[in-house]
Amino acid sequence: MMTSMLRNTMRSCSISPPWAMRVGARSLGTTAQLQAQVQTKSRKSLARPGVKNIVLVEGVRTPFLMSGTTYADLMPHDLARASLQGLLSRAELPKDVVDYIIFGTVIQEVKTSNVAREAALGAGFSDKIPAHTVTMACISSNQAMTSAVGLIAAGQCDAVVAGGLEFMSDVPIRHSRKMRKAMLSLNKAKTLGQKLSLIGGLRPAHFSPELPAVAEFSTSETMGHSADRLAAAFGVSRAEQDEFAVRSHTLAKKAEDAGLLRDVVAFNVPGRSIVSKDNGIRPSSMEQMGKLKPAFIKPHGTVTAANASFLTDGASAVLIMSEEKALAMGYKPKAYLRDFVYVSQDPKDQLLLGPTYATPKVLERSGLSMSDIDVFEFHEAFAGQIIANMKAMDSDWFGQTYIGRKSKVGAPPMEKFNLWGGSLSLGHPFGATGCRLVTTVAHRLQKEGGQYGLVAACAAGGQGHAMVVEAYPQ
Repeated sequence: MMTSMLRNTMRSCSISPPWAMRVGARSLGTTAQLQAQVQTKSRKSLARPGVKNIVLVEGVRTPFLMSGTTYADLMPHDLARASLQGLLSRAELPKDVVDYIIFGTVIQEVKTSNVAREAALGAGFSDKIPAHTVTMACISSNQAMTSAVGLIAAGQCDAVVAGGLEFMSDVPIRHSRKMRKAMLSLNKAKTLGQKLSLIGGLRPAHFSPELPAVAEFSTSETMGHSADRLAAAFGVSRAEQDEFAVRSHTLAKKAEDAGLLRDVVAFNVPGRSIVSKDNGIRPSSMEQMGKLKPAFIKPHGTVTAANASFLTDGASAVLIMSEEKALAMGYKPKAYLRDFVYVSQDPKDQLLLGPTYATPKVLERSGLSMSDIDVFEFHEAFAGQIIANMKAMDSDWFGQTYIGRKSKVGAPPMEKFNLWGGSLSLGHPFGATGCRLVTTVAHRLQKEGGQYGLVAACAAGGQGHAMVVEAYPQ
């Protein structure tokens, strides 16, 4: 039903040719053009009387690496610890100033279930500083950051470290449920006879492992399959997806070469080497992209390994403070963290449309319009997912039918969108991407002279997040 409705969206909105042209011809707006645009706008602030200003002081991340590469022999808390140590060094932060630590992650290592606490202790923070771990799929570190904002806004804390991590090189593989029951019973058996009886009852089916998958529990569908269906519903062609992926890698390489990815901190990997940059940035050509076969729906799908984000190891961390505390300590904040929203939709047919739903809500809360936003940073789970969101946001029919608006939200202009690459090229450690997005917005606002940035991301379960970030006065 939803698929047919989404197809009606395309009939009611001229999307494919205009959008494809926008992605191509207008995708590489210059910094000078962006600065000229923002200089003509009124520069109102989102500061409100009686509401505490909360600021991003610093943000860092380990290099994001493809799983199974240099980080392969580590444990998840090693990456989180490295990001905390990088933040301490970059911010020259006294450890006793931090009131609380929150980390987000998705696939938990059972030995370090509260990975925030283990990483904090490993990084040398006092054992008197509380720490907890949150999980909300691909927006886990977004949740960590907004939880930090809540603690500061409530007067509970003045300085909170938030972060996230994911370690896909070593994910838990469980015994089958039959085997788990047998092993638990064996552990409780009191006599040799009872133990031998249980062992004798084992059959080949007991030994089949339960392998993890990036799939929805409620629908049993892999996210890649969902992305393929979404792309088909919105008429997103294979060529559009490949073109967007090429754009992401090209812009990421350009940003890396220009030294713009300054949130990356070098990591001396024990027993290996010093890693100082991401290893998934691989500019390609449309011809090379076109040679890849569909990865999920075969043989007619359009999502491939190259136009989807890859499994990634990495961690990120940000220092969030009340403005008063930051200034008292002599810090020059990077940005204000302003309004944010979380949304949730049908996990079957609208799994990846979080940005479409969250963007208008956060703009309404802030009293802003799309034209007020100078910098857009959206999570790129799949090229098809990004383009489908663009088309949904640019559709009057979709806005009226599903969001309850009188007209469309409007798609972000590509000359403001993910100009330093995105998850397709930089990588996507599920629990760490949110902090990267917010830190990138802050850095881009400083570099481009903009005032407002907007972060948006989809997540498993049909959820999504958006946040408005305001540049700190230079």
